[in-house]
Amino acid sequence: QVQLVESGGGLVQAGGSLRLSCAASGRTFGNYAIGWFRQGPGKEREFVTAISGTGRSTRYSDPVKGRFTISRDNAKNTAYLQMNSLKPEDSAVYSCAAGPFVRTMITDYDYWGQGTQVTVSS
Repeated sequence: QVQLVESGGGLVQAGGSLRLSCAASGRTFGNYAIGWFRQGPGKEREFVTAISGTGRSTRYSDPVKGRFTISRDNAKNTAYLQMNSLKPEDSAVYSCAAGPFVRTMITDYDYWGQGTQVTVSS
């Protein structure tokens, strides 16, 4: 069982940066890949990025490639999402999730946090 709690969301102007954190409970954090997903108003939840348990493998969606960076610190049971050059279309609730592999589908992840709101003003 893994419990995930996101933090770091907020209001930022376009072009600004935010860093989200995903803190996990349990001693097996390093066994799980961590994915970040987002759901904007009136939109379906979509894949953003994911990182393997060791941190050696990452994957990004095209809209965020080159602007967002995922990382993790297994000693702190925490994953991070650094978001730079933010755009209004990045506004969404961002959720982290834990699963066995670096995948892009919601159904590939077993545990989910409740999400944190990111709002980018123009």
